[in-house]
Parts: sequence; C-alpha cells; structure tokens
Amino acid sequence: EKRTVTQIEKNGYPDSIYINAAKIFQGIHTEKDKDRMLVRYGDNSESPMMAFKDEHSRRVSYELAFNALKYQDLLEQILLDSNAYPCYSIPDELTSLLVVMLYDLQDRKFQERKIFDEEELVAEVQEVGHYLYSCRIKLAAALARCRIKHDALSIEYFVPETIWKQEQRASTLPVCVWINTLKISLEDVIKDLEMKGLTKVESVSDFDHFTFAVDQHCHDVLVFPSSLREELLNLDLFADCKLLLQ
Repeated sequence: EKRTVTQIEKNGYPDSIYINAAKIFQGIHTEKDKDRMLVRYGDNSESPMMAFKDEHSRRVSYELAFNALKYQDLLEQILLDSNAYPCYSIPDELTSLLVVMLYDLQDRKFQERKIFDEEELVAEVQEVGHYLYSCRIKLAAALARCRIKHDALSIEYFVPETIWKQEQRASTLPVCVWINTLKISLEDVIKDLEMKGLTKVESVSDFDHFTFAVDQHCHDVLVFPSSLREELLNLDLFADCKLLLQ
C-alpha cells in the first residue's frame, strides 16, 4: 500500500507543522542586542515538539523554520510597521509561531489557509492564524512599503548576501541519498526508480535530468541531479524512509 505524504502547497500546512517549525525557529533565531530588540521572543524551551507524521513533514517543518530565519529582519519589520505587533492577546512565548506563520502567509500571497481533513487542530496555531489573517491588509501594505523603499521586486532581495551565495552554490550540488538497507536493497531501489522513468548512469558526468548514479565509494548511497530534488522528496520511497536525504 502506497503511503501518502504531506504535500508542499501554497495553501498552508497542518497545525503540527507550524508548531514544530516555531519550536525549531525559537532555537535558531537571531538574538539581537537589548537596545535593538523591538520584537521579543519568550522562553518556550520546555514545550515539546509534536511527533512528525512522516519524513516529509519533518523536512517541511525545518524548511519553514529556516525560511523564517532567512527573512527574520523583514518579518519583524512587517509586524512592527503594520502595528500587528505587539498584540496583548499573543504572549511573547508565541512570537516564534507568529513569525513563522507570517512568513507562510506572505508566501501564499495573504490568501486564507486551508484546513486539512482529519487534521489535529492546535489552539495556539488557530489563534495566531486567525489574528494574522485579520491583519492581512495591513501586513500586505507594510510589505509593499518595504519593497518600494528598497526597490525590491521580491522578498529574495532581503536575504543576507552570505546566505544567498550559499544557496546558489547548494542549488547546483548533486543530491545524495542513503539507502535504508534495513528496509530495502540497492537492487530493489534501482528497479523502483527505473519503473518511475529514471535511468541509471555510471557517474555524475553522465547526468541528464531523469538520471541517477550509485556512489563509486559507498554503494548504499545514490546521487541525483539537483534539478530532481523536489520530485524525489515526493516519492513513496522517502515517505516510507527507504531512502533518506543526506
């Protein structure tokens, strides 16, 4: 039976992903000097993360948290300029959730979030989500003013240069995945991939789009072109943890 995975869509995520992303962001966000600290992040280090539904959900949670980190300064500025922060009904312990959900709200062009079937709703996520959506016009206007001020066509302009260069380099690197040999053999993985239309080649120098190679030094590692990353992560081989992204 084929496993399903949480799809990456521009209509929002299940509540558990926002909670986990906020928890991750709380641990990695940039701490500012007290004289520059206009947005305050409370201490919610004791609150546990929710269980990840699958490997795809784990990846999406980390991706959302790191996207919020990339744009932390911009997101804080939007909250302040729109007067959406501070909000007496949202304590500092939920500021990380506020920032993470604001990133997602602007990423889906301030459209309303979809509620997923059989989703376990989380009160804090519902509260913050409703609050941000009620402020969407002011938030969108604040983002527009910021882009006009900096003559920026998109929010990518606000990524720090060091991070932008790292991302450019990473986007060209081949994708390496481990074969979970406790669940599947190399031969069965190759057969599964070939049934999905991929072709095995001898080395990365032979790569085309729908190709892959076995690592020459480690035979439980496969290498794919960088252009296949998103398609790979939506395969049931990843949902079942038979392949693991390195």
